[in-house]
Amino acid sequence: MIGQGLNRVDGPLKVAGRAAYAYEHWEAGQPLYGVIVGATIGKGRITRIDTEDAESAGGVRMVMTYHNAPAQGPRDESIALEYWRAQPVLTGPEIHYYGEPVALVVAETFEQARAAAELVEVEYAVGRGRFDFAGDDEETYIPKVVNAGLPTDTSVGDFDAGFDAAAVRVDAYYTTPYEFSMPMEPHACLAEPRGEDLVVYVSCQIVDAAQSSVAGTLRMDPARIHIVSPFVGGGFGSKLGIHAETVLAALAARELRQPVKVALTRQQVFQLVGLRPTSSQRVRLGAGRDGRLAALAHDVTMHTNRDLEYAEQTAATTRSLYAAPHRLTSHRLTPLDLPRGSDVRAPGEAPGLLAVESAMDELADALGMDPVELRIRNEPTVDPERDVPYSDRHLVDCLRDGARRFGWEHRPATPASVREGRWLVGYGMAAAIRGHFQGPTAARVRLEPDGTAVVQSDMTDIGTGTYTILTQVAAEGLGLPPDRVRIELGRSGLPSSWGSGGSWGAAGSSTAVHRACAALREKLLVAARGDERSALHGRDPAGAVFAGGTVRIGDASEPLGEIVARHHPDGAEAEGTTLFMGDDPNYSAYSIHTYGAHFAEVGVDADTAEIRLRRMLGVFSVGRVLNPKTARSQLIGGMIWGAGAALEEEAVVDLRSGAFVNRDLAQYLVPVHADIPDVEVVILDGYDDKANVLGAKGIGELGICGSGAAVANAVFNATGTRVRDFPITIEKLLPGLPPLED
Repeated sequence: MIGQGLNRVDGPLKVAGRAAYAYEHWEAGQPLYGVIVGATIGKGRITRIDTEDAESAGGVRMVMTYHNAPAQGPRDESIALEYWRAQPVLTGPEIHYYGEPVALVVAETFEQARAAAELVEVEYAVGRGRFDFAGDDEETYIPKVVNAGLPTDTSVGDFDAGFDAAAVRVDAYYTTPYEFSMPMEPHACLAEPRGEDLVVYVSCQIVDAAQSSVAGTLRMDPARIHIVSPFVGGGFGSKLGIHAETVLAALAARELRQPVKVALTRQQVFQLVGLRPTSSQRVRLGAGRDGRLAALAHDVTMHTNRDLEYAEQTAATTRSLYAAPHRLTSHRLTPLDLPRGSDVRAPGEAPGLLAVESAMDELADALGMDPVELRIRNEPTVDPERDVPYSDRHLVDCLRDGARRFGWEHRPATPASVREGRWLVGYGMAAAIRGHFQGPTAARVRLEPDGTAVVQSDMTDIGTGTYTILTQVAAEGLGLPPDRVRIELGRSGLPSSWGSGGSWGAAGSSTAVHRACAALREKLLVAARGDERSALHGRDPAGAVFAGGTVRIGDASEPLGEIVARHHPDGAEAEGTTLFMGDDPNYSAYSIHTYGAHFAEVGVDADTAEIRLRRMLGVFSVGRVLNPKTARSQLIGGMIWGAGAALEEEAVVDLRSGAFVNRDLAQYLVPVHADIPDVEVVILDGYDDKANVLGAKGIGELGICGSGAAVANAVFNATGTRVRDFPITIEKLLPGLPPLED
């Protein structure tokens, strides 16, 4: 079953509207509704807040402000990961960023709560906020570490000497804007008090983190917090931790002793759930005339919230990609009075590869060399900074196969040299790399006396196909048809995992299920071999085959259900686990990544500079593929996101207030169907035995890594104009277009 393109087992539920998301649970009965009131300044303090009119409005049950909000636990910096920490809200009059919650209005209907929220009067003493990343950088500082605990800076050899001596050099700055995760399902929560316990129906990516965070915030025993999140309508990093809607719903439910439901509006999603930091990236490449890199540097400065630090690992993407004896990477932070940065799909690699792979294209142009050949010439034999072997690296295979499939030999050798009527035509490509991570994950597999299997984990399915791949792993592990396997996910109380995020979810949870099935098979074989009533009595278990719901050893077989019913009348079960990667020796002995190569063709209107993507191809090496159908979907989605990052996505800050001006999907542009033509995905056969026993690695974020740079490089090839300030818009491209022909 592993490796088959099985249709989503949860598909019928979803197309029938019977998959319950956070806002759609009715087990608790009729809830109350909460609406969040946000600050209308970006820095300062509340001097007066008047809730009298709101409290007297029809149906209103509570107006919560910092004056009457229950005491909450502080963010505990000793907890290593932000998503497990308390997330207190309404703790005082200080305003730290635009849109920060200043009140929660709870009423009997949503309409009543929304109307009453308009009646809350707030006066502020406006402080002097800093909202301009491009302004004075005198406060810029060096963080202790960057995201994922990676070192802030690295240095190998003597970069300055190597760069100065290089025959051909590129020294360029690239800027990337603020970007947001925008899942289809807005962030929502229904909190239901049950005696001293609290049931929290919430859209989250990591159940264990949500439980710990809610418990820490409410100062409750985590065992009394019950998280329910069976279906999540997308996350892309924005639901790794809980946010204001969850905390406020929980606080109000406990105070009112009734269920309370709170959902963010789309505009509030832009304000309250974090964002990808804006960045300025300097990339320096020094090479010989043969294209071999002698020196490589990647220096990144990005914004951070003044009170809650987040340092995206943007330069870390460069550390394992290309060989060069002299190397330098660094990260710096500029504090602003804006929402904190947070993990957005492919943190680090997505913005970092936009810059690095654009710079490699610039180097290829300066050398007069094919961009594919340049990358192949700089293929390392070992990790150039860690000096350890790669576990399974097939980047060159991706480059060569992609070039062949795409027809790269037809690429215009001279930029702005191919024209089809009004359209300038160009080809671009870029390499992709993404670190493979592993978190501690546990799964329980239970075989019932009727021969059906139940898989249990608090692992989440954020739309990526977790229910399906775990069905496949368990079906293969126990020799059952898929319809005899039931998956139970997304609830605290089930074996704990790191959930869905960082592309670690599928491989980690599948490995845990695989190991649980192996332990369960062993338990059943021991029982059968020692049972004189069994047809398998005394047989050598080394030859056992589990298939079709039976166990066969040689010419003897017995149904699984009969073994279970005889020896485990209440069912037989076993658990499997994976280690945190820091405890797995393979992660220190090897450099473990996924790889890809992107190719894009664009047309650029010679009169207006309108850019039209014509086709994209991605070739990927991800180890063993669990389900090619869901894997392909993930990679296509990532490639489209990369195209959007190159051409459309950009959040604009009002420098007077710190508000995001375009905080809705009408003005914050993302690709739509008309923007995206043919997208082709090819996944190379593979198996990485250093990653895990299944040989599988993460897929969800690899598709976005490098795809934007391929599009940007195609725009340069079409026009001869290099835009280094992303996204590439008409206004930036038009002045550099070649003159019109007579």
